[in-house]
Amino acid sequence: MLNHNSPHQSRAIKYINIYLGIVGTILVFGVGVLTGGALFVRNNNITTLGSLSLPKVVNLDRSRNNSADVDFNQFWEVWDLVKQQYVKQPVKDTDLFYGAMQGMVAGLGDPYSEYFPPQAADEFSRNLAGEFSGIGAEIGVKNNQLVIVAPISDTPADRAGLRPGDKILAIDKRSTFGMDVTTAVVNIRGPATSSVELSIIRSGWEKPRDFVIHRANINVPSVIFSMKPGNVAYLRVRQFNEDTTPQFDKAIREIQAKKASGLILDLRSNPGGYLDAAVTMASEWIGEGTIVSERFSNGSENAHASVGLHRLQNMKTMVLVNKGSASASEIVAGALQDTKSATIIGETTVGKGSVQDFQNLPDGSAIKVTVAEWYTPGGHNFNEKGITPDVVVKEDFDKEEVGEDVMVDKAFELLK
Repeated sequence: MLNHNSPHQSRAIKYINIYLGIVGTILVFGVGVLTGGALFVRNNNITTLGSLSLPKVVNLDRSRNNSADVDFNQFWEVWDLVKQQYVKQPVKDTDLFYGAMQGMVAGLGDPYSEYFPPQAADEFSRNLAGEFSGIGAEIGVKNNQLVIVAPISDTPADRAGLRPGDKILAIDKRSTFGMDVTTAVVNIRGPATSSVELSIIRSGWEKPRDFVIHRANINVPSVIFSMKPGNVAYLRVRQFNEDTTPQFDKAIREIQAKKASGLILDLRSNPGGYLDAAVTMASEWIGEGTIVSERFSNGSENAHASVGLHRLQNMKTMVLVNKGSASASEIVAGALQDTKSATIIGETTVGKGSVQDFQNLPDGSAIKVTVAEWYTPGGHNFNEKGITPDVVVKEDFDKEEVGEDVMVDKAFELLK
């Protein structure tokens, strides 16, 4: 059973496991802000209303330089130099402060750990809630290049023809070289009905192509259910957010009422989301045992056991994945594969097998830090390697006919 009393579970923090918001290397003033100083800022420089008190921050005790490896006087020297000499005056203390915090987390060299200033933190929370205005695509960094991780189906990005793995070379003619994800998202987002131009290069293309995409209000249903020929149930799970579990429960009740003969679980281009939603979903097929384990740097392990009613235990199931399936979707696919509860069809997944701890801070900012790695029930860590499907089927959108779906076709073939 799940140990609800473990120190990691008892904290009032939600583990999130999402690919959106990956930050690249950010060269910002003050990369070397020490953790102790950061906590001092958090605990002693927030007003009674919860906002940041910049006068207190700027006048921090500069003698708190207690690292044996780094002379933090240099941080304050850079702070003062920028404040005094930067060509565009005045320099905002908030910009330098939040930039320094971002730089500190970026110094970890981990693409999944990130510090969010207040506005970015609010955007991130709304993404998880499934509501935002933009083009409907998850943006990430791979090999130091901004990429489309997953265009959400039936959104402007999807209808424009963006695909997982597309490299973003420019946004509205502005080069993305050295651009972090937060900056990219800010530039791609905008009011509904406005447009943004992305310069895209794709594997197999000789030169980039420009995509002019009209933004829209995106309210993404987490689960899409329908019945297919042969009384086969089809479940498309777009992401694992706060609405996934109730929507999935409703779909299962319909599947039971219609006495489906088989089920296709489509996790393609699913960037992930909440851990508890993934565990709850996989548990419907797995009667007992571990769904996924997280292993921490100190050697401790936290196993998440199967929960719920296990209503799909005897349902013949095909799971569809592709190179846009990440994190929580990989947890579900890995658990069903290891327990032989389903057949995995498609392409090797992203390989986002690490755990992020997300904390909201008093001034409205937030921090997301990698604290552990995921392991499937069979003890496999899929971080960077991804989940290898049982049956390999590659998508080729340029060759497929309109309405054709080679993975769904293969799933029907195997269900028969």
